[in-house]
Order: sequence, then C-alpha cells, then structure tokens
Amino acid sequence: MVAPRKKSLTQHLHTCQLKITLLGSKPSIWRRIQVPDNIKLHRLHDVFQVVMGWTNSHMHQFHGEDGVYGLPDPDSDPDDFDERKYTLADIAFCEKCKFVYEYDFGDGWEHEVVVEAHLPPMERRYAVCMDGKNSCPPDDCGGIPGYYEFLKAISNPKHEDHEQMLDWIGGSFDPKHFDIEAVNARLKRMKL
Repeated sequence: MVAPRKKSLTQHLHTCQLKITLLGSKPSIWRRIQVPDNIKLHRLHDVFQVVMGWTNSHMHQFHGEDGVYGLPDPDSDPDDFDERKYTLADIAFCEKCKFVYEYDFGDGWEHEVVVEAHLPPMERRYAVCMDGKNSCPPDDCGGIPGYYEFLKAISNPKHEDHEQMLDWIGGSFDPKHFDIEAVNARLKRMKL
C-alpha cells in the first residue's frame, strides 16, 4: 500500500470546517466543527467523540482515499496506517474532500466527514462546535436499526421493552436534544 501524501507540519496551517453526519440517521444527526488541519487523527477521534456524544468505549478507524487509519492492533490489517502519525490534512487536504469515521465495529456507526471550508489559522488552542442537530444515539443500542427500535420502545408506554429501555438509559432520552454549549465547554478543556 502506498503511504498517503504527508503535509509538512511546519507548513502554513488552516482551520478546517468539517461537517460530520451519522450515516443512516433520519432525521439527520450531524455536527459542524472547526479544527486545525494539523490535528493528529487520534486527537480528531477525541474531538468527534465529544461533539457527537459517544462514550469512547469502542474501537474506531478512519477510511481515507489512501487506506484505513487506526490505532495499531494485533488483529488489524498490517496495511492500516497508524493514526497517531497522520493529520487531518494528510487524509483530507482540499475543500469538499470526504472520508468516513467509523466508531464501534459491532454497532457500525459510520460518519461521513466533509471538509466544508479552509479558513484562516485558529487563534484558539481548542476545537469548536459551530452547529449541530439531534441527539447522538446511546452507545451499545445496536446500530441504526437498534436505535430506532429503542426510540419506539421509550416513546410507547405499552411497548414490552418500555420500562427496561428507560431504566437502561437512566430515565429519559430526547432524540432532538443537542446542547452546543455543553459540547463547547468540554472542547475548551481539551487542548489540541
């Protein structure tokens, strides 16, 4: 496998505006963020976990044009690239570039990530969430089909799993809720 094109880290840096959309979600679950283009992929994963609302309790990987990027693992393909050695600019170096971020291989949460814009370099030392829509599904609910089954159960008191699902989620869940202020407060504490 050919190594991806690497950008020099001393090169002029841009802020990348990304749109992250959870594939298969209807209504759409998405976030718009700004990060420096020299952010290492393992740190970008940390940012995605915060903005989407995942719990970082499962494996993940990035699918770029040149191949798959993840953390080295004895069970992973030896041709995979070590995400700690590559940056966002290495896999998505132009506006409109796309890649896939996959989280939890069992549930198969796939996110389409699109570079919407290259902006002037960031003055702040943290990522920022600009916008978003709808709550992220709970971890371990069974992918998109399981998530919609979960929503049916919690919204119907006569559903056989209603009480069990409410107990599991801690009493309530609003699929339309997205708290951008809470997300940005967490991102601000996360130095890049």
